[in-house]
Parts: sequence; C-alpha cells; structure tokens
Amino acid sequence: MSKRRTSPLPHRDGIAPSFLQLPAGQWPDLLTFLITRFPHMPAEILRGRLERGEIVDHQGEVLNVASSYQPNGRIWYYREVPEETPVPFSEHIIYQDERLLVADKPHFLACIPAGRYLQETLLTRLRKSLGAPDIAPIHRLDRETAGIMLFSLDPACRSGYHALFSERDVAKEYEAIAPFRADLELPRVHRSFMQEQAGMFTMEEAPGEPNSETYIELIEQRGAWARYRLKPHTGKKHQLRTHLSALGVPILNDPWYPKLLPEKGDDFSRPLQLLARAIEFVDPFTGENRHFESQRKLSWPE
Repeated sequence: MSKRRTSPLPHRDGIAPSFLQLPAGQWPDLLTFLITRFPHMPAEILRGRLERGEIVDHQGEVLNVASSYQPNGRIWYYREVPEETPVPFSEHIIYQDERLLVADKPHFLACIPAGRYLQETLLTRLRKSLGAPDIAPIHRLDRETAGIMLFSLDPACRSGYHALFSERDVAKEYEAIAPFRADLELPRVHRSFMQEQAGMFTMEEAPGEPNSETYIELIEQRGAWARYRLKPHTGKKHQLRTHLSALGVPILNDPWYPKLLPEKGDDFSRPLQLLARAIEFVDPFTGENRHFESQRKLSWPE
C-alpha cells in the first residue's frame, strides 16, 4: 500500500503543515527518535507535543508518547516559533487574475515561513487575507528588500511561471540609494564570481569565472548620495548588495554589507534602501506583455 503523499492536515492560519521523513533505523519509540533528531529542543517540549496530539502520521492518525517508531514513515505537524515581532508595514496587491497575483512587498517582511518567521511573512498574510491555501511564490526577495513579487494562484500554472525565471525570460529592475562616487564610471555592467563566505550567511566576490552580472546606472545624485538603477541578469543571493558593496557604494542601511552588524533586532526606522521597482515578461499562458511597477519610494538620508 503506497503512502499518502499529500498532507493529512489542513492549512492553519495560513501556514502549511510541515513533514518529516523518518529514516531507516531502530529507536525504542518515536519520542526517543525526536529527542535525538532535535537535540536543540528540550525533551519536555517534544513530549508535550505528543501528549497534546499535535503530531500525526501520513494517514492522519494522532501519535502519542507511546507510539512506536516506524522506519521510512512520515510524520506531519505544525511548525512553531517563538513569539514574532509584528512587522508594522502592509503589503499591497496591485494585480490579480485566476492564475497570477502581483504584490508590493514592504521592507522587513519575509517572503515565506522559514527560520524565526512564520506568521510575519508575505505568503502567510496573503493566504489568510485571500483564503487561498494554494498560493505560492514564483520567485523570492530578501526580507530586507521591498517591491514587486509574483505569486501563482493556480498550481497547474506554477511551472510555466517558474520557467520564466529559470530561463531568464524576465526583465527585473531595482533601485537603490547608496553613496555617490565621482570616480565610478557609469553606466556599467559588473560581473564577478560570487560565493558564500565560509561559515557565514553573506556572500563575497572571489577569483573565478563570473557567475553574476548586474547592469548599473546613475539615476540622480543628491550631495554625497545617489539613486541607482540596477538590472540583474543573474539571480545570485544578495547579488545587488554584494555588487554595490564591492564597488565601494554599499546600499544605505544594509545590515549585512560591507560589514555584518551585531544582531540587535530590526530597526524599523532604518529600512534597507533597495527596491524591486519593476518586472516585465511575456505571460506564458496569454502571450500578453506584462509590466508591473512598485508604488513604493526609497528614502534619502536626512
């Protein structure tokens, strides 16, 4: 008998249930395995979740502290995180049809549930406000970045929109406020080999065949600061932030580049001045040329 591949649990408050595939092996019981699998989590928390019936098997049967370990089985549960700090900024829907939704994301709002963010994410907010559990992001933005994001409303059409990004058939335009450098020749195309810094979440440029490319031009200058237009040809993590930092013009209020600031929580008064301004592509289902622009504006330093 084949195992159920879809979740036996519904979405809850806009959050999809998580699952864990149980590896081959022997443990005295499920609780012992969970304690081994999640050493950072106190055993009493795991025991409590089983006592409250918060974990089920692939058939939706509630598991408890006496449940045996089933090698190669699958368990389902709702992920929990410590209390989240509400993000005091709102998203805006600027377009919606039966297949596609375009949102204007605020700064500080994560795209999807991950890490310490669960409710305070754009995906969760949209699922709750629209009552649409099948909505899914087509691409991503950094949590600190604001601007245009695309979402699929019809699962049958999701791969068609994903292909636009994998095949680089999407024109993306960003804006950033960063220091002005009179000696920086613009416009220019900046190419470099980017890699993750060892043991870090941040990226760095290193010797090697370029794997990232960004077109950069000056839009306007105000004293020591400037507003730049950025058109990435590739989509490496933190690409725009890394490229501008490498050129000596790190983006205003960037907590990661050129130097990682100590973790002190979010300062909502100092958003990263990076905006996904516009996106353009040919809709794979209608053949129409689609162009969407953010209504948000960046803030110059006072």
